[in-house]
Amino acid sequence: MPLLSPAVLPILLLIGSNLFMTTAWYGHLKYPSAPLWIAVMASWGIALVEYWLAVPANRIGYGTYTGAELKAIQEVISITIFVGFSVLVLGEKLTLNTGLGFILIGLGAFFIFNGPFK
Repeated sequence: MPLLSPAVLPILLLIGSNLFMTTAWYGHLKYPSAPLWIAVMASWGIALVEYWLAVPANRIGYGTYTGAELKAIQEVISITIFVGFSVLVLGEKLTLNTGLGFILIGLGAFFIFNGPFK
């Protein structure tokens, strides 16, 4: 099954992982009046699910991808999800500076996979 291949499954798991990670790290910003200890504990609980997806993603993907490639995939997924989260959940605007910064990070990932010095 193609979705269960070691090339695709890690990417799907990393997408799920990053949905939880972004929610854990930034979701509490919607509730600034909540006590900090509650925000930390809620975030920690959400992050536990993130780890249950990220660790298998990296374990399954390693060998098909190098460690650097897995990290680059994770970063591109993370930024893509964060952009959507910041706009849709936090109500922030995507500025030109932010967009350019994210594009440069994506360019870094491109060079990890396709750089001239492989």
